[in-house]
Amino acid sequence: MTDNQNDKYAYYTKVAWAIYALITLAVIAILVLFVAQDNEERFFYGLMPAAAAYVFRPMDKPFSKLIFKFTGVSPPAESK
Repeated sequence: MTDNQNDKYAYYTKVAWAIYALITLAVIAILVLFVAQDNEERFFYGLMPAAAAYVFRPMDKPFSKLIFKFTGVSPPAESK
């Protein structure tokens, strides 16, 4: 694989993580602004979705499959 493909894959990985972070922030905003009824719930809904997004973050293999599916760029070959 060429360096250009590696650079594209790195770029698309960064874009995928940015989209994941924006979705997490959108969920937090919706929960805090529209679902929470008091300050305690706002605090909880502000912290817990971020913690859950961190704990259940996608692994490299599913991310690589999605990047390949949408962009056609495969992950770089592993070298030993």
